[in-house]
Amino acid sequence: MQPLLAVSRSAVALFALICTVQASAAGAPEPSRVVETTAGRVQGLVDDGIAAFKGIPYGAPPLAQRRFLPPQPPEPWDDVLVAADFGAPAMQLYDRPHTGETLSMQLATVFTMRSDMKVDNEDSLYLNVWTPAADDGKRPVMVWLHGGGYAYGSGAWPVYDGANLARKGDVVVITVNHRLNVFGYLYLAELLGEDYAHSGNAGMLDLVQALAWVRDNAAAFGGDPANVTIMGESGGGSKVSHLMAMPAADGLFHKAIIQSGPGLTGVPAATATDNARKILAELGVASDDAAAARKRLQSATADELLAATAAAQEKAGGAFGGLRLAPVVDGGVLPRHPFAPDAPGQARDIPLLIGWNKDEMTIFNTTAPWFGTLTEADLPGRVEQVVGDKAGALLDAYRNLYPDYSPTYLYNAILGDSRMFRGSVVLAERKAAQDGAPVFMYYLTWETPVGNGIFKSPHTLDIPFMFNNVDKAVALTGDSDEARSLEDQMSSAWIAFARSGDPNNDAVPEWPRYDTNRRPAMVFDVPPRVQDDPNRQIRLLLESDQ
Repeated sequence: MQPLLAVSRSAVALFALICTVQASAAGAPEPSRVVETTAGRVQGLVDDGIAAFKGIPYGAPPLAQRRFLPPQPPEPWDDVLVAADFGAPAMQLYDRPHTGETLSMQLATVFTMRSDMKVDNEDSLYLNVWTPAADDGKRPVMVWLHGGGYAYGSGAWPVYDGANLARKGDVVVITVNHRLNVFGYLYLAELLGEDYAHSGNAGMLDLVQALAWVRDNAAAFGGDPANVTIMGESGGGSKVSHLMAMPAADGLFHKAIIQSGPGLTGVPAATATDNARKILAELGVASDDAAAARKRLQSATADELLAATAAAQEKAGGAFGGLRLAPVVDGGVLPRHPFAPDAPGQARDIPLLIGWNKDEMTIFNTTAPWFGTLTEADLPGRVEQVVGDKAGALLDAYRNLYPDYSPTYLYNAILGDSRMFRGSVVLAERKAAQDGAPVFMYYLTWETPVGNGIFKSPHTLDIPFMFNNVDKAVALTGDSDEARSLEDQMSSAWIAFARSGDPNNDAVPEWPRYDTNRRPAMVFDVPPRVQDDPNRQIRLLLESDQ
């Protein structure tokens, strides 16, 4: 029997399909061919030669008794499921202050966080497929894992639209929603027993389930299940890192791309257990009363769980401080830290593309009270809070590297590099040390002119370029010949890598594989160039023990 949710969504979408058929003469999207999946038939829309299938369920709704447990396959349906609109995003744990500024409002058209929060739902195990044709084409499959840390985001953000990338590269593009924050990473094994042994990695197991769906269904959409690349930026890059160390994901993908999101470590089980105790306390239940805790966790509304989590995080110093909800090193699903102290053995034969952006943190910090007002006198103390005794030497190195940077931008660069640059280098070093599949490194230095250049080369700037989506992200990239050049460079490299495990292509110079002697990186700028050991002095200082 077809699930009630699928029936209601199909009824609305069917009306939309009827309207598009009637309006096809005006160039509106037309219905795709019907595709048979392992759970039932689906039909999407074809627009400008690309068929999009949106909101396909890859797992049963993780509700009620299924909350915090590993995902289950979706219930099969009999009727044709009309895949014309995105499924719900996962419950969102995020609150960025609304400033009302023009630039902030424009960026909301690229990353629609607030509109996501209006429709978020625990029933969120959906994925989206863009393909040039649902045939037997055996195209490379590129699976995108969304950003937003492990707290928010969805595969439906406008900048993630896969049509342009699928069209340019003759590839199949897939984006995924999965459980986040407390719903995906609340570790209850030590408190509630064996039934909840995998609860600290439920969100990661969702991604494994989605990749299993790709293995079983990609061919029906014109993709090659034997050539799957997983890729992600920020939290999505960290998810890629963790999947490379998860036995359940072994064999489900063949190449990996980590963009400004090196995931070196997971959350230790003891820390995750303490986090769960704090959240249970906010729900008014003692963590040593397993029966009461189980009942409360199953009966609480989603909003109550989010509120309890937010309160516990605030008391603990924030999501990036004392209470981090992220994949847990539980000895089973995640048996070890992903890339500490070394690279996981199962990643040895996986080609890796990894890199970072020059001014990662500007997009987060432009609304901070210190942004634009930080003085030279204030700078050393702030930097010392980030890097300790290395502050003086690092400031000298950064002033030499960026002589025109104000104290605000020097501090911002140190904040970003201490995690994104350093983490990317460490991960690349450890992967290259396996002497297996190649590693390729990149560094995005081109500065966006939007907002009078306030962001420089911020976090997320790479996304519209590699997705070939400048048209959808002019609020972030601007629309210029240089932006179009970056779009061609990066999307061509990502497509080449997905096809062969090597990003070399005609849009960039010869790109050597990474090693710890030369340390070459492709610098994405206009024009692009290869640079050996970029920011060497800063790398050495960040590595040092002083």
